[in-house]
Amino acid sequence: MQSDLVNRAIHQPSNNERPPARRAGVWLQRRVLSIVNPLAAGLVLVEAILLLVGVIFRYVLNRPLSWTDELATMLFLWLAMMGAVLATARGEHMRLTFVLNRVSREQRALLETLGTVVVSGLLVVLIPLAITQSMDDWAVMTPALEWPDGIRVLAIAAGTALMLMVSLGKLQAEAKWTHIAISLVVVALGLASLWLGKPWLLGAGNFKLLLYFVGVVGICVALGVPIGFAFGAGTVAYLATATRVPLEIVIGRIDEGTAHLILLSIPLFVMLGLVMEVTGLARALVSFIALLLGHVRGGLSYVLLGAMLIVSGISGSKAADMAAVAPMLFPEIKKRGGDPGEMVAQLAAAGAMSETVPPSFVLIIIGSVTGVSIASLFTGGLLPALVGAIAVGIVCGRKAKTDDTSNVKRATFAEIRKAGLYALPALALPFVIRAAVVEGVATATEVSSIGIVYCLLVGSLLYRRMDWRKIYPMLVDTAALSGAILIIIGMATAMAWALTQSGFSTDLANTMMKMPGGAVGFMAVSILVFVVLGSLLEGVPAIVLFGPLLFPIARSIGIHEVHYAIVAVLSMGIGLFAPPFGVGFYAACAIGRVSPDDAMGKVWPYLGALSIALILVATIPWISTGFL
Repeated sequence: MQSDLVNRAIHQPSNNERPPARRAGVWLQRRVLSIVNPLAAGLVLVEAILLLVGVIFRYVLNRPLSWTDELATMLFLWLAMMGAVLATARGEHMRLTFVLNRVSREQRALLETLGTVVVSGLLVVLIPLAITQSMDDWAVMTPALEWPDGIRVLAIAAGTALMLMVSLGKLQAEAKWTHIAISLVVVALGLASLWLGKPWLLGAGNFKLLLYFVGVVGICVALGVPIGFAFGAGTVAYLATATRVPLEIVIGRIDEGTAHLILLSIPLFVMLGLVMEVTGLARALVSFIALLLGHVRGGLSYVLLGAMLIVSGISGSKAADMAAVAPMLFPEIKKRGGDPGEMVAQLAAAGAMSETVPPSFVLIIIGSVTGVSIASLFTGGLLPALVGAIAVGIVCGRKAKTDDTSNVKRATFAEIRKAGLYALPALALPFVIRAAVVEGVATATEVSSIGIVYCLLVGSLLYRRMDWRKIYPMLVDTAALSGAILIIIGMATAMAWALTQSGFSTDLANTMMKMPGGAVGFMAVSILVFVVLGSLLEGVPAIVLFGPLLFPIARSIGIHEVHYAIVAVLSMGIGLFAPPFGVGFYAACAIGRVSPDDAMGKVWPYLGALSIALILVATIPWISTGFL
């Protein structure tokens, strides 16, 4: 599905009515889409097949293939970048339009053009850096396939070049030349001001962090620049004008942010959710749940919370969890008149509350960098997540008091039994997935491919609702949504690295160690710090940076390391899903296909409830350590 902007550019008016330059812009966008659509769809399909082949050879044939994970990782970066190109062409990158919606039509057109110019400028900077990085990595051979690693990094160069072509095509097709000229002047003046101030900025200390990572990023976000590109613009501007660090490091950090194989679970769980919808499994499952809880006010909200708790114990990735649950439940919630913004707010809160459910990727990282027992972290994370679920559930219940359920008929036992039998294959899917992980059949990344095959077989043989014509559009949608999420993660990783290299982390740790109040004061400050870090840095970079610094301090003043770890993860979870900077919040909006503007004001009551749950967990260590 194309964005309104692309539709206007392509369909209204017709090409014959457009000036040649505008027709060229439309042609350029179409040409890029004609190349990237099949390429991105093919990459999604190949990734799913690769992971499934790896499972079959390792578990069924007992002949593990050493190259499948390596090839999957290499192709994953190509999938992420081609998906980002699709999201650019379709206007599906996450961004705030609060300001744009409150200005005149002419002013909005100017600000849209300014935002596109900012994105284009960033891409112009990144393209040669990506080419250079790819050439440098060409001599490095991968262990199993013995292919040049530069092939993988070349994806960033190709992706940024194609995104630039799409952005220039949009400017040609949609923007006024006067608006383009004004935008170029504004961007040039801003960059010139920062460049001329470089001698002063080099010695400005932490003030320059506020200038770039709050000021520049904040202005870009307000202008409607997509969130990931706003992060990238702030990072590149900071490194170029306030440090002596070479800009090539940005490409390396983007690569690092999207190179984790666990992130491959995001597109595959997105695809799994779409397959469940196409094959009828989602409809059967939701219909059964609706019969059970449909007569209860807020019933589907409680189902959403429970589903996130269950799925979180499967994938370990919050974005993958949301991608698995949302496509299954949101259509029915919308059908019942649910507010899309409220749904995404609940999804974001559910993602934050389930951060400590094993096998949480963040818990694994904490254990690896701090020496805390991962088994103990997994045990200690269950009860705090339940406390968070109860807190969010209370808010859901209060908000549902005004729901009109007078026309909802309570199902009979016979109706529930019939729907339950029909939904049994769908109900079995979580158990199939969990069993595959627990029994060692597949990893958290690979298990989604098993789920996809399971859904296709059930949909074709049992439900007989499979429409194979929907496969190709589904693959394209999967790539576009995944690219919109992964570009934010990649750019956020680059921004996190820039913050760490500023010395900010060491200064913060030293300041926290000197805080009065002993263990209580240190824990209180830690909560505030991890909330902010979760919002700005995301969980993994924040833990890698601050874990080795803060955990020894916590141990020295008598705080149990598992208790401190759980509090840190819950705090970062709240920050991760708190707008305007929380990456998780925008991932929830992307997965729910809702504008951040519609959900931003509605997420705060849920985050407030989670904050109360966090304080409860922090003040009662037994909640985290009672079952160790």
